[in-house]
Amino acid sequence: MIAATGSGSGKTMITCGILNCLKRRGLKVGAWKCGPDYIDPMFHSRILGVSTRNLDSFFCDKDTIQYLVEKREMQEDISVIEGVMGYFDGIGFTETGSSAEIAEWTKTPVILVVNGAGMSRSIGAVLKGFQEMEKTKQIMGVIFNRISKNVYKGMAEMARNLGIIPIGYVPKLKEIQLPSRHLGLVTAQEITSFQSQFDLLSDQLEQTLDWEQLLKLAAEAGTFDRKEELNDITVFRKENPEAVTVAVARDEAFCFFYPENIELLEQLGCNVCFFSPLQSQELPKHADALYLGGGYPELHAKQLAENKKIRNDILNAIQNGMPCIAECGGFLYLHRELEDEQYQFYPMVPLYEGKGLSGDRLGRFGYITMRAEKDGLLAKKGDCLYAHEFHYWNSEAPGSDFYVRKPGNGREWMSSYHTDTLYAGFPHLYLYGNRKAAMSFVKAAQKFQKRKVNGK
Repeated sequence: MIAATGSGSGKTMITCGILNCLKRRGLKVGAWKCGPDYIDPMFHSRILGVSTRNLDSFFCDKDTIQYLVEKREMQEDISVIEGVMGYFDGIGFTETGSSAEIAEWTKTPVILVVNGAGMSRSIGAVLKGFQEMEKTKQIMGVIFNRISKNVYKGMAEMARNLGIIPIGYVPKLKEIQLPSRHLGLVTAQEITSFQSQFDLLSDQLEQTLDWEQLLKLAAEAGTFDRKEELNDITVFRKENPEAVTVAVARDEAFCFFYPENIELLEQLGCNVCFFSPLQSQELPKHADALYLGGGYPELHAKQLAENKKIRNDILNAIQNGMPCIAECGGFLYLHRELEDEQYQFYPMVPLYEGKGLSGDRLGRFGYITMRAEKDGLLAKKGDCLYAHEFHYWNSEAPGSDFYVRKPGNGREWMSSYHTDTLYAGFPHLYLYGNRKAAMSFVKAAQKFQKRKVNGK
C-alpha cells in the first residue's frame, strides 16, 4: 500500500509512477484504491493500462474485502493499493473506512509517503507519531516527497533509527502537474499529455527509489483463507437461475461506475451490454434492466439533448416498467432540463419535471446511510443502504423516499426516488456492500423479462 500523512502529499502521482515502473519490469500489475473514489482508478486504468478496483471498509465487511482481494491475486504478479487521505483518516475521527483499516484487513505492508518540503529533523516526529498510532504495525517503509538528495540522507537515517525502511525520495518536479476541476481531478481521457508526464516521473523514480527493497516488502504481504464465492451469491444463483440482460450507460458523459458493480451483476446471472446515451440510437435489444451511472452529463448536455431518439427510448422503457438504477449524473439525465457549465438549459429524459442546476460549490460530499421509507426496487421499508455522494450540480426535485444520514457529523435529510421498478438519486451505490439491493434489482429484471415473454 502507498499511503500518506494527508491529502496533497503526492501519493496519487507516486502510486502512478510506481505502477508504471512495475509495468516496465514486465510484471502483471493490478491496483486498488481505498475509498469510494472514481477518478484515481480511472488514471490507473486509462493512462497506465492497469486494472484498478476499489476497497472500501465503510461499504464492505472484512470477509468481503478479503474476498475481493484474493479473487484477483492469482491473476497478477503484484498489486498496489493507493490509500485515501491521511493513513488513519476514516469517518469522523474513527479509523472506519481508513487506509489503516484496509491495510490491517488485507495484511498489506505499507509505504508511507511524507511531504518533506520545508522540514529536516522534525520528520522524525512525524514518522514516530504515525508509528506509535498504529496497532498492527503495517507501516514498514517510507518515501519522502519534494526533497533534495542531500536532505534525503538525513531523513533516511532518521527512518532507519525508528525501524522504518527508507524506500527513496522524489525531488520537486515542476513539469509534472495534475489539473483540478469540480469533481476533484480531471478525467483521465481528457489529459492527452499525461502519459509523457508519467514517463518523466517514472524515469525519476527509477533513479531515486530502492526497487529491491520495495519488491521485498511487497513479498511480505500476508495471506488469508481462499473463498471461491461469497455464500449469498452462490445461494442466489441456485434459487434464481434465469439470465437477464442489463443495459449500462458508458461513454464520456457517463463514466463513473465501479467495475465491481458490473462484475457482481454478472456473478448474479446478468449479461451486461454497454450503450452510449451520446451516440447510440436505441437501448440494447433484449434489455431487461437499465443502469445509468454517474459522470459529467452537464459537460455534454447539448449532445445528449440532440440524441432525442435514445432519450425517448429510455423514457418509454422506464415508464413501461423496466427496472432502472440512476445514480447522480444518471439521475440528472432523467430531469426535464439540465443546465450546462455555460448556464444554458437543454432537454433531457423528462421523467422528473424539475431541472438539474449548476452549483458553485460542492453540494454533498462523503459517506451516507440511506433508510428506505417505503418498499421499492432495492430495499424494503426500514432497510439500510450504504452509499456516498459527491456532486456540485443540484436538483429542483431531489426526491424524498430515503432518510439519509451522514455518519461523520450526524447531518440528516431526505433524498431520492424509490418505486417498485426505479431507484433514482444523487447517492452512488457500491453493490458488493449492498448485495441484497443488487439481488433485488436482478429479481426485478427477471420479473420484467417474464412479463415481456408473456406479452404483458
